[in-house]
Amino acid sequence: MGKNDVPAYEQVKAWIRQHIASGQWKPGDPVPSEAALMQQFGISRMTVNRALRELAAEGLVTRVQGSGTRVAQLHRISSRLTIRDIHEEVVERGHTHTTRVLSAEREKANGDLAVSLGLRPGASVFHTVLVHMENGVPIQFEDRYVNPAAAPGYLDTDFTQTSPTLHLLENAPLTEASYSIEACLPTAQEAKELGIKRAEPCLVMMRRTVSGAHVASVARLIYPGTRYSFAGQFQA
Repeated sequence: MGKNDVPAYEQVKAWIRQHIASGQWKPGDPVPSEAALMQQFGISRMTVNRALRELAAEGLVTRVQGSGTRVAQLHRISSRLTIRDIHEEVVERGHTHTTRVLSAEREKANGDLAVSLGLRPGASVFHTVLVHMENGVPIQFEDRYVNPAAAPGYLDTDFTQTSPTLHLLENAPLTEASYSIEACLPTAQEAKELGIKRAEPCLVMMRRTVSGAHVASVARLIYPGTRYSFAGQFQA
């Protein structure tokens, strides 16, 4: 992808990030004004404002009314993972969330899955495969295994009305979670259900949640890279 293919606000963000990462701009240093950035990149105030707003949400800069934008005190920032219901995310954006259920059944756990869920090989597990859509466009392929001991009523749920995440948050209160995010190519099924090409990179989150004495679920969540981005929360 060439520079001209990158949205203007992303170019502004990348330019500011580079100055911070290189150490050229120190914590507390001022970031060029909106007017200066508008002139330098030849873009609108709205586009500059979006770039600065997103950088502030990511915790890289701080914006104070009347005193401009400054580099954040990065050494004081810590990141937190928030387990969120995708239905809630979509609705917050003012859009419509719908779900297509591909399968929902009881299976026997193989060796690796059993280890992940803290069960013996061959133990019964719940398995659901869903596609989540925003305004009719697929944004997440969800492949999830659930420990029946943590959420015995899981398969009785109408997943077109209640997401697996919401059901688990309500019935197997979260006490611990671990996750990893990486870029990879989708499988044939994932690409088909997401309506993308096999060569289109995706963001994949592998997530494992614990509720009390039980591992509640392990999930593989696949997002088309062009349709979704992860946002973190930062706290000083």
